[in-house]
This record gives sequence, structure tokens and C-alpha cells, in this order.
Amino acid sequence: MSKTYRGYTVAQIAAAIDHSVLKPNSLSSEVVAACELAAQVNTASVCIRPIDVPLAVASLAETSVPVCTVIGFPHGTSTTGTKVFETIEAISAGCDEVDMVINVSALIEGDFDTVLSDIKAVVDAAHELKPESIVKVIFETALLNREQIIKACELSELAGADFVKTSTGFAAEGATVENIRLMKHCVGDRLKVKASGGVRTLDQVIDLLEAGADRCGCSGTESILESF
Repeated sequence: MSKTYRGYTVAQIAAAIDHSVLKPNSLSSEVVAACELAAQVNTASVCIRPIDVPLAVASLAETSVPVCTVIGFPHGTSTTGTKVFETIEAISAGCDEVDMVINVSALIEGDFDTVLSDIKAVVDAAHELKPESIVKVIFETALLNREQIIKACELSELAGADFVKTSTGFAAEGATVENIRLMKHCVGDRLKVKASGGVRTLDQVIDLLEAGADRCGCSGTESILESF
């Protein structure tokens, strides 16, 4: 019988993690090492910067681990056309998943048409190139109130996204159990939920999974799994 902690095996935890290398000063060697770890433990994906997509695709070519990158990252202030271009470039280079940052200021201002069209343009671009690709929508929940998070969930669903996601990991606060519960309540089983930002321990991962997250974005994957 596999060893478990709080009802989870190490394989189940690994399969819920998007192993992330997103710091601006990350080196190519770190990307390669991240891909090697992801392949070894079979994470849900490796999430890397757009410049690292070709390297990650090559490193994971003989594995089943998907490649994920970020769009409009980390502020969401790129134009929609820029986000679409980034998406097309990433998917064309072999990416399987994209995590896009919404137009946060438009959401806060109540310009919901702009937010919706921004998300939908990325979703349409990704799904047209690769129908099975996954689009996750990053809210940056640290900047939003409860009503704005609810609205962001509604707009992401209307736009045809696959996931809603809490954070970039570059804001003052990342994922919280409270926000994961709220997002899960909003999207039900229609969309999936990703917790990201400040997720550093095994207990945090399990707390977030139990609150309704399907995945967690983590840079410290190795230390989390070593906790077993």
C-alpha cells in the first residue's frame, strides 16, 4: 500500500502540481532541471516563461508532462492583441496550456465587456490552434474584493476558459482557502480551479485541494514532495 498523508499519496500530490519556474532571473539550467523533476514525479505540467517554451518542449518531448506558459504576465496590462500573439506563438511552439492574466484594472472599473473580450480572444486563439489546449485565467485575487472575484469567474466561464486561477505569485498575497472555496462555488464542476501564489508546503497544497482546487502552482515542488 502506498504511503499516504491526510488521505493523499505522493503521486496524487505531484499530479495536482503545476511545477513553476517563472522568476525573471531564472536560468536555462533551472528550466531543464524543472523538466527533469516534473518527468520524474509526473506533475500536472511544467509552467515556464514564454522565452523558455522551446527548451521545455524539447526537454519533455519523450514524456507525458504538458508544457504550460504564461500570457500577459504578470500584470495583465498587455493589449489583447499582444496576448493573442503570445498565445499563438506559445501554442505553435508546442505549448499545451496557457495561464493568462486578465485586464485587472478594467475589471475593477466595471468594464466587463473589455475583460470578457480579452479573455475570449485568448481562449479562441488557443482552442483554434489546439482544441485540446487548456486556458487558465489568472485573477490576481489580492487586488480584488469578493464581488469582483465572483464576476471574474462569471466572465471566464462566458469566455470559454477551462480554469480560473487565483494569482501570479507576484502580488502581496497569493492563494487562500477562502478564495478557492468562493471560486469553486462560482464555477462548480463546469470549470476547474487553480491555486497559485505562496503555496510552499504539503499541508497548504492539501488544504487548497480540499477547498476545491484541482491544481496548485508551486515552485518548491521538490521540497513539498520530500515532505512525504
